Amino acid sequence: MSDHDILSDAEREALSAVMHEPDLPAQRVLIVDDDKDTRELLSEILALEGIRSMTAASGESALKLLESNKSIGLLITDLRMQRLDGLELVSKVRESERAALPVIIVSGDAQARDVIDAMHLSVADFLLKPIDPQKLLALVKHELGMDL
Repeated sequence: MSDHDILSDAEREALSAVMHEPDLPAQRVLIVDDDKDTRELLSEILALEGIRSMTAASGESALKLLESNKSIGLLITDLRMQRLDGLELVSKVRESERAALPVIIVSGDAQARDVIDAMHLSVADFLLKPIDPQKLLALVKHELGMDL
Protein backbone atom coordinates (compact mmCIF):
# COMPACT_ATOMS: atom_id res chain seq x y z
CA MET A 1 0.00 0.00 0.00
CA SER A 2 1.48 3.33 -1.03
CA ASP A 3 1.01 6.68 0.73
CA HIS A 4 -1.53 7.77 -1.92
CA ASP A 5 -3.90 4.81 -1.47
CA ILE A 6 -7.17 5.60 0.24
CA LEU A 7 -8.17 1.95 0.63
CA SER A 8 -6.33 -0.73 2.52
CA ASP A 9 -5.47 -3.96 0.70
CA ALA A 10 -8.30 -5.76 2.52
CA GLU A 11 -10.80 -3.04 1.56
CA ARG A 12 -9.61 -3.15 -2.05
CA GLU A 13 -10.07 -6.95 -2.17
CA ALA A 14 -13.57 -6.70 -0.68
CA LEU A 15 -14.56 -3.98 -3.15
CA SER A 16 -13.16 -5.99 -6.05
CA ALA A 17 -15.12 -9.08 -4.98
CA VAL A 18 -18.36 -7.09 -4.85
CA MET A 19 -17.73 -5.39 -8.19
CA HIS A 20 -17.03 -8.68 -9.97
CA GLU A 21 -19.93 -10.59 -8.44
CA PRO A 22 -22.88 -10.56 -10.84
CA ASP A 23 -26.16 -9.26 -9.47
CA LEU A 24 -28.14 -12.35 -10.39
CA PRO A 25 -31.35 -13.65 -8.88
CA ALA A 26 -31.10 -16.61 -6.52
CA GLN A 27 -30.32 -19.57 -8.76
CA ARG A 28 -29.52 -22.44 -6.41
CA VAL A 29 -32.01 -25.27 -5.87
CA LEU A 30 -32.44 -26.90 -2.48
CA ILE A 31 -33.33 -30.59 -2.82
CA VAL A 32 -34.87 -32.16 0.30
CA ASP A 33 -35.39 -35.90 0.49
CA ASP A 34 -34.66 -38.46 3.20
CA ASP A 35 -33.51 -40.88 0.49
CA LYS A 36 -29.85 -40.25 -0.39
CA ASP A 37 -30.12 -41.84 -3.86
CA THR A 38 -33.02 -39.58 -4.80
CA ARG A 39 -31.18 -36.46 -3.59
CA GLU A 40 -28.12 -37.40 -5.62
CA LEU A 41 -30.13 -38.27 -8.74
CA LEU A 42 -32.07 -34.98 -8.71
CA SER A 43 -28.87 -33.04 -8.08
CA GLU A 44 -27.14 -34.79 -11.01
CA ILE A 45 -30.06 -34.09 -13.36
CA LEU A 46 -29.83 -30.39 -12.52
CA ALA A 47 -26.02 -30.33 -12.70
CA LEU A 48 -26.09 -31.66 -16.26
CA GLU A 49 -27.90 -28.44 -17.21
CA GLY A 50 -25.53 -26.25 -15.19
CA ILE A 51 -28.06 -25.68 -12.39
CA ARG A 52 -26.42 -25.54 -8.98
CA SER A 53 -28.08 -27.32 -6.09
CA MET A 54 -27.58 -28.21 -2.49
CA THR A 55 -29.24 -31.05 -0.60
CA ALA A 56 -30.77 -31.71 2.78
CA ALA A 57 -31.75 -35.06 4.27
CA SER A 58 -34.57 -33.65 6.42
CA GLY A 59 -37.07 -30.85 6.67
CA GLU A 60 -35.31 -29.51 9.75
CA SER A 61 -31.94 -29.19 8.00
CA ALA A 62 -33.68 -27.66 4.99
CA LEU A 63 -35.14 -24.89 7.17
CA LYS A 64 -31.69 -24.12 8.55
CA LEU A 65 -30.23 -23.92 5.03
CA LEU A 66 -33.04 -21.66 3.86
CA GLU A 67 -32.42 -19.37 6.80
CA SER A 68 -28.68 -19.11 6.21
CA ASN A 69 -28.42 -19.26 2.41
CA LYS A 70 -30.12 -16.55 0.39
CA SER A 71 -28.88 -17.97 -2.94
CA ILE A 72 -31.62 -20.62 -2.81
CA GLY A 73 -34.24 -19.69 -5.38
CA LEU A 74 -36.26 -22.92 -5.50
CA LEU A 75 -37.15 -25.74 -3.13
CA ILE A 76 -37.74 -29.30 -4.33
CA THR A 77 -38.98 -31.50 -1.52
CA ASP A 78 -40.16 -35.05 -1.06
CA LEU A 79 -43.65 -35.41 0.34
CA ARG A 80 -43.05 -38.33 2.73
CA MET A 81 -40.22 -37.78 5.20
CA GLN A 82 -39.69 -38.60 8.85
CA ARG A 83 -40.55 -36.04 11.57
CA LEU A 84 -41.17 -33.02 9.28
CA ASP A 85 -42.83 -34.09 6.03
CA GLY A 86 -42.89 -32.11 2.79
CA LEU A 87 -46.23 -30.40 3.43
CA GLU A 88 -45.17 -29.35 6.93
CA LEU A 89 -41.89 -28.05 5.52
CA VAL A 90 -43.70 -25.99 2.88
CA SER A 91 -46.10 -24.68 5.52
CA LYS A 92 -43.18 -23.51 7.68
CA VAL A 93 -41.52 -21.89 4.65
CA ARG A 94 -44.77 -20.06 3.86
CA GLU A 95 -44.78 -18.66 7.42
CA SER A 96 -41.16 -17.48 7.17
CA GLU A 97 -39.34 -14.61 5.47
CA ARG A 98 -38.89 -16.99 2.49
CA ALA A 99 -42.69 -17.27 2.03
CA ALA A 100 -42.54 -16.45 -1.69
CA LEU A 101 -40.02 -19.20 -2.48
CA PRO A 102 -41.25 -21.43 -5.31
CA VAL A 103 -41.67 -25.07 -4.31
CA ILE A 104 -41.93 -28.31 -6.28
CA ILE A 105 -43.10 -31.40 -4.37
CA VAL A 106 -42.12 -34.89 -5.50
CA SER A 107 -43.70 -38.09 -4.25
CA GLY A 108 -43.89 -41.76 -4.99
CA ASP A 109 -47.18 -42.35 -3.20
CA ALA A 110 -49.28 -39.20 -3.19
CA GLN A 111 -53.01 -39.23 -2.58
CA ALA A 112 -55.44 -36.73 -4.09
CA ARG A 113 -55.71 -35.05 -0.67
CA ASP A 114 -51.92 -34.47 -0.66
CA VAL A 115 -52.06 -32.73 -4.03
CA ILE A 116 -54.96 -30.52 -2.88
CA ASP A 117 -53.13 -29.63 0.35
CA ALA A 118 -49.99 -28.82 -1.65
CA MET A 119 -51.92 -26.53 -3.99
CA HIS A 120 -53.38 -24.71 -0.97
CA LEU A 121 -49.77 -24.01 0.03
CA SER A 122 -49.14 -22.45 -3.40
CA VAL A 123 -46.62 -25.00 -4.64
CA ALA A 124 -45.47 -24.56 -8.23
CA ASP A 125 -46.05 -28.19 -9.12
CA PHE A 126 -46.40 -31.72 -7.82
CA LEU A 127 -44.40 -34.45 -9.59
CA LEU A 128 -44.86 -38.17 -9.16
CA LYS A 129 -41.89 -40.53 -8.95
CA PRO A 130 -40.27 -41.81 -11.03
CA ILE A 131 -39.39 -38.27 -12.08
CA ASP A 132 -39.35 -37.39 -15.77
CA PRO A 133 -36.01 -35.52 -16.06
CA GLN A 134 -37.18 -33.32 -18.96
CA LYS A 135 -40.32 -32.24 -17.11
CA LEU A 136 -38.30 -31.56 -13.97
CA LEU A 137 -35.76 -29.47 -15.87
CA ALA A 138 -38.47 -27.49 -17.66
CA LEU A 139 -40.17 -26.72 -14.34
CA VAL A 140 -36.93 -25.78 -12.59
CA LYS A 141 -35.83 -23.50 -15.43
CA HIS A 142 -39.25 -21.86 -15.50
CA GLU A 143 -39.28 -21.25 -11.73
CA LEU A 144 -35.72 -19.86 -11.79
CA GLY A 145 -36.55 -17.62 -14.76
CA MET A 146 -34.08 -19.43 -17.01
CA ASP A 147 -36.54 -20.31 -19.77
CA LEU A 148 -36.69 -16.84 -21.30
